[in-house]
Amino acid sequence: MSLGDENGARGEGGGYGGTGQTRTRLPDATGDVYGGARRSTRSSSRSLVTVVGVVVLLIAAIAFANRGGGDSTSNTGTSDSPKTSATTASGDKPVTSKSAGVPTGYPHTEQGAQSAAANYAAALGSDGMFNTDKRHEIVRTVADASTLDELQAGFDRDYSAALLDKIGLSEDGGAPSGSTFVNRTLPVGTKVTSSSADATTVQVWCNSLFGLTGDASTNPVTSGWFTLTVKLNWAEDDWKVLGTSQKSGPTPVNGDNPVSGSDEIGKAVEEFGGFTYAR
Repeated sequence: MSLGDENGARGEGGGYGGTGQTRTRLPDATGDVYGGARRSTRSSSRSLVTVVGVVVLLIAAIAFANRGGGDSTSNTGTSDSPKTSATTASGDKPVTSKSAGVPTGYPHTEQGAQSAAANYAAALGSDGMFNTDKRHEIVRTVADASTLDELQAGFDRDYSAALLDKIGLSEDGGAPSGSTFVNRTLPVGTKVTSSSADATTVQVWCNSLFGLTGDASTNPVTSGWFTLTVKLNWAEDDWKVLGTSQKSGPTPVNGDNPVSGSDEIGKAVEEFGGFTYAR
């Protein structure tokens, strides 16, 4: 979705503008759910799923719930690799103010835009997006005024009652009794791909966790990798989202860590809080 380019106009493919499609791919969670046997990290569960989203913003959960086949996307490396110093942490402190639980109040700099993009990625990829009131608060906080209505309407269509029921959630996004719903996005790094005084495009490399804990769960918590491109505009003394696009990867090789049980995963999600990110 490129709201900044087309102002939310629909294209023939059901998306926005000419680049309104997103393909989100997650491992197919087949086989043993949470029981005893360890799942192989090199099993056939690496098959990918493809989802075309109405709003291109971290809809990993929708992809998970609507599984299907799809094309793979490959990335060709170039010799113009950035120097290590260009991607290391800057040491700047995270922002301290929040609105609707989302960190706000970023400096009017490239590093401020990168910090904003990372925190907005985490917010838009959180379990709060499955509750209508919380979703509206999050989107109102991060969206630019020019794209707010389109973003809000698109998310409301995507996070429908039918989707929540398919995942196994209640109408307000709650998990079944005895289960914990997990939808968490973990930014790994950011980089600026274009920048001007009041407009910056940032790529955020992310790891994600999604699923339901519980012995009876048919959607166990799995992880995925994707890169989110965020177009930001400087408005209201802060960086605001104009639009985003998403692609899968880069995805590292899975390690040989044993898969944890449902109780351990649920406890970890409840006990380990998230972070406020800074470039």
